[in-house]
Amino acid sequence: MVPKIVKLIITGLLIVLGIWQITDRNTGNGIFLILLSIIPLFLYFRNEYILLAFLQLRKQNFAGAKKWLDKIKNPESALIKKQQGYYNYLHGLMLSQTNLNQAEKYFKKAIELGLTMDLDLAVAKLNLAGIALSRRRKIEATNLLAEVKKLDKQNMLKDQVNLMKQQMKKI
Repeated sequence: MVPKIVKLIITGLLIVLGIWQITDRNTGNGIFLILLSIIPLFLYFRNEYILLAFLQLRKQNFAGAKKWLDKIKNPESALIKKQQGYYNYLHGLMLSQTNLNQAEKYFKKAIELGLTMDLDLAVAKLNLAGIALSRRRKIEATNLLAEVKKLDKQNMLKDQVNLMKQQMKKI
């Protein structure tokens, strides 16, 4: 994994080189280098291993996603705060299939660190509501489901929320 500071240095060097090319009457090269500087800057804010883990999760390949996340050594220092949130979010999603105790810890930490998209935050809270419901904590599950409804502006999780409410009635 490329350190954060190296990504910023590469971005700066590409911009300086691009400006030099423009002033040296190589405008095409300069514009290309400035546009090329967007890539390391993007990877500063979006970690490449987290992006690859997301792609593996879309394919339902949990082993592949875990492989990519395991490549991140010491996430507290290697990732910015939002990336740490997504690191924990992905671990929570993978562990929600097998180990609810660990998944709950990862989801809570992800919510605490923050997630960029409201839908991701809603999914994390929905999973926490499911864990709370499985442990017979009905009040906590109800509060989390209310937060999920507020965050889910496009009604993508409507069916899951209704299913959980039906399960709550049975308890």
